[in-house]
Amino acid sequence: MEPTNHNSSSGPTVYWRVEGSLLDLTVVEPVAFFTWNAQTFAERFRRRGLIFLMALLRPFLYSTNRKFATRAIHTVLRGVTRDRLDLLGEEFFQYKLKPRLKQRGVQKVQELVQAGAEVVLVSQGLEHVMRPLALHLKVKRIVSNRLEFRDGVATGRLLNPVIRPRGAFARIREENPDGRRAPKTLARQLNISVEELRAAVIPAERLNVAPTRPIVHFDGKRQAPSFSARKAFSGKHVMLIGVTGFIGKVWLVNTLLDLPELRKIYLLIRRQKSNPAERRFEKMVEESPVFDPLFERHGDRLPDFLREKIEVVEGDVTQPGLGLNPATARHLQTSLDLIINSSGLTDFNPDLRDALATNTDAAVNILEFVRATDHAGLLHLSTCYVAGEQDGRVSEKRTANYNPRALPGFDAEQEWRSLKELVKQAEKQAESEEVTARLRLQAQSKEHAAKDLHGAALENQIRKNRVRWLKTELTEAGTRRAKELGWPNTYTLTKSLAESLIAKNGAGLPVAVVRPAIVETSVAKPFLGWNEGINTSASLSYLLGTYFRQLPSNKSKRLDIVPVDAVCSGMTLIAAAVMERRHDPLYQLATSVTNPCDMGRSIELTSLAHRKHYRAQEGLESWLRLRFDAISVSKTRYNRMSAPAQKAIIKSIQRIMSPLPLKKAPLVKAERTLERLEKLIELFEPFILLNEHDFAAENIEKLSYALVPEEQNIFGYDTRSLDWWEYWINIHIPALRRWTYPLIEGRPLEARPPRSFQLAPANGDTVKTGTNGATWRYS
Repeated sequence: MEPTNHNSSSGPTVYWRVEGSLLDLTVVEPVAFFTWNAQTFAERFRRRGLIFLMALLRPFLYSTNRKFATRAIHTVLRGVTRDRLDLLGEEFFQYKLKPRLKQRGVQKVQELVQAGAEVVLVSQGLEHVMRPLALHLKVKRIVSNRLEFRDGVATGRLLNPVIRPRGAFARIREENPDGRRAPKTLARQLNISVEELRAAVIPAERLNVAPTRPIVHFDGKRQAPSFSARKAFSGKHVMLIGVTGFIGKVWLVNTLLDLPELRKIYLLIRRQKSNPAERRFEKMVEESPVFDPLFERHGDRLPDFLREKIEVVEGDVTQPGLGLNPATARHLQTSLDLIINSSGLTDFNPDLRDALATNTDAAVNILEFVRATDHAGLLHLSTCYVAGEQDGRVSEKRTANYNPRALPGFDAEQEWRSLKELVKQAEKQAESEEVTARLRLQAQSKEHAAKDLHGAALENQIRKNRVRWLKTELTEAGTRRAKELGWPNTYTLTKSLAESLIAKNGAGLPVAVVRPAIVETSVAKPFLGWNEGINTSASLSYLLGTYFRQLPSNKSKRLDIVPVDAVCSGMTLIAAAVMERRHDPLYQLATSVTNPCDMGRSIELTSLAHRKHYRAQEGLESWLRLRFDAISVSKTRYNRMSAPAQKAIIKSIQRIMSPLPLKKAPLVKAERTLERLEKLIELFEPFILLNEHDFAAENIEKLSYALVPEEQNIFGYDTRSLDWWEYWINIHIPALRRWTYPLIEGRPLEARPPRSFQLAPANGDTVKTGTNGATWRYS
């Protein structure tokens, strides 16, 4: 074997032929595995037919031209996505090839690697199979057959050079554990030149090429000079509203970890009945995994650290003056440099009273509080989906009195007051004689579990029914009005009204509105794979892991997901810009323009992530589930072949069997399940089927580029380098499976060691935090 140097390798380059030394692998075997596991059932049968045809033609093709035969076999993979081939390649190696590895050959490769040689594995197999083999052996480079891809989909063509199979007698001549080949010998066996062989070497790591796009501004404004987030936050006092939410907790922890220069963070928390604000925060720190990095960094000193950095204040943003006592309000108005409002009610169609109070009234109250401060700015968290019913690019420009249908004469403040009046009218109607009579009849009806009610019991039931009636009435009224104006739900309506009111009433104040898209699992901070609660994508992704296959969606629509730590990095940059008075009025934190991932790809990646999980399990249930890949279908096909059609069949069966003397109607549970599924799909249709939004996110990138170089890695905003395959399969879906799916199934989350704060630390001093002297315990 003649060692050669390849590029800048530290040791000699050793070309190692896989077939014969490590594996007995044919060209057809992995291709057949890929076709057997195509996304749709129709695809599987069609591709299997092609494989059988190739098997019949194979002897003739190989006898004439081995290179052409290799090309012909791989044409059956036309139309398969790179995402699927990468996942199936890992699976094929893990469960099919790894048990068949020849240990003597493996040992020799490992010895070469340990000795510092640059081993290059050479194989007739596809790169999707050879990459996991190389990584298993700690080999960094490979030469293998590679498919051509266009927009992530295989064309069926093999790129040059084609690595043809060994000859008919190779099994006899070359069957030994030493697969080393001299470059000239190997090139001759492959019928290529040595230069072509060396040019064909590719990294064994799966590469993700981040899209690059220069940002050019034509508005004539000079780019502001670079700035430092650390300098902007140094010695500052910030109040965070909404710390109990998903984004609020992550921003707080990341800020405490990365910005020691910050002087104080005030946390405005609402009291819950007998549960004071301090205890709510205390319980959150004790129980939430998001605080794990702080415990790991500070250990027994965490109470001292929190005492220095955190002050809990009790208040209520739905009340004028934020519900603060006068002394606390005066103190904050003179000391605050910034208020971050990440609070909000994220239910799509809640009671209109709750939505208005939390999403709109609160924003107005906070803005008035900012106006009363000496110098504080405001960062207000909204949502990209205030765009409502519109298609195309959504720019980062505020529109006064915005409504998606551009109705003439629309006034956001008048709409806000009209909705409040609607609430008053509904509350008045709930007390009317007409509604009371209806509720009394309902309470006395035979369908009610406690029939024949009298006196106080009857009046109590009427009161319960009135509360239920009013809630339903206001929920439906909010949804109805939102859709009349072009918003998909009450949540986006009330959030958009808040934006308009801030724009109208906040003139001259340092205010930045921040619109995240769909906020999901973290990629780095506070740690890899953190998620919380039943959020936007959790219910749908859970559904796609069951036997449900057909999701009505627009395959080309971009599903705009952004990791929570990217959102928090963006918030930190924008907060620094507000305090430096160099901010823009509006920022969108999104990926649909900078790093798009459409619905078709999102659905397939979700299915592949579920497949990876079920492939590692045992049992018939897992075996079946990994074969049910979800697909994107039209609304017409969904209605004809999925939940609506299945529900109609079940109802027909129940009608036929209704005359039979059965104690309980059959299939009731199945019908209810399908009804819930239909409602879930209807709820998410604006995000998966309608309104093709492309959210521009240029303002945050301008800020990120302006950061001083030494802070780019810590505070830089970067969604372009996200590898959606890696994110979806190895980060996001596993995180949902760990933190969210148990909640959907009614199971407890994984058990964690108990964590609490001691009344007194080791030095015997009582540790207190907040204006009201909350006591901490730590162990």
